Amino acid sequence: MAFSNLTSKAVLLYDEWIKDADPRLEGWPLMSSPFPTTFIIGTYIYFVTSLGPKLMENKKPFELRQIMAFYNFSVVALSLYMTYEFLMSGWATGYSFRCDIVDYSRSPTALRMVRTCWLYYFSKFIELLDTIFFVLRKKNNQVTFLHVFHHSIMPWTWWFGVKFAAGGLGTFHALLNCIVHVVMYTYYGICSLGPAYHKYLWWKKYMTSIQLVQFMMITAHIGQIYIMDDCPYQYPIFMFIIWLYGSMFLVLFLHFWYHAYTKGQRLPKMARNGISKDQ
Repeated sequence: MAFSNLTSKAVLLYDEWIKDADPRLEGWPLMSSPFPTTFIIGTYIYFVTSLGPKLMENKKPFELRQIMAFYNFSVVALSLYMTYEFLMSGWATGYSFRCDIVDYSRSPTALRMVRTCWLYYFSKFIELLDTIFFVLRKKNNQVTFLHVFHHSIMPWTWWFGVKFAAGGLGTFHALLNCIVHVVMYTYYGICSLGPAYHKYLWWKKYMTSIQLVQFMMITAHIGQIYIMDDCPYQYPIFMFIIWLYGSMFLVLFLHFWYHAYTKGQRLPKMARNGISKDQ
């Protein structure tokens, strides 16, 4: 009986909470509830940490060079497109980079931002292939906590972002992330073309620095809300989550940087060239 009452209360709270969702997202794929997203992420975590490695244990690694080259350069193209759309739907057409609230109207610009936010959310599912490729190639040492956590938390938190606040200052980190992914997946794409192209990858050592700058900018930008007077942003809780996200990943990437490059634990054989043998 107690469990039944608790379940009923949870359902009522959910129904009351979901009433505040953006009506413009009615009928959009995966937007009906957070459960499909949660199921996909749960399946992903189970596969890359348990089922996948077990299935590959007695098998040879798959040779996926051509598939990965196509995938990586496709993500570059998608990231370029999303960067352009984020800029044209707000960040280059009127946003102040300070207290930018969500526009819930059905103006062409506001709806363009909604579409871009949904596409960014959906792109996070596409990027789950990063880890699946690691598993199929038996690069299990690259399936780290940082990697899996980052790929899991992004689509899950972005479901809520798209559902309730598609636009405004909460999308700045998505714009930055798209720009960084253009650089990152260009590197991965060139790397997947084979050893003949590794001479062009001398800039690998700057990749983590670029990501660190990204998280610094995210944390600094979103931190403004705590020093601005009377910013009427509609969902302050999202600002705290983004600030926590930026700060947490800044610490995690600093830890990675320290062990990878300061202590030299990441690339012991080819560090001078900045090229990973495992790519």
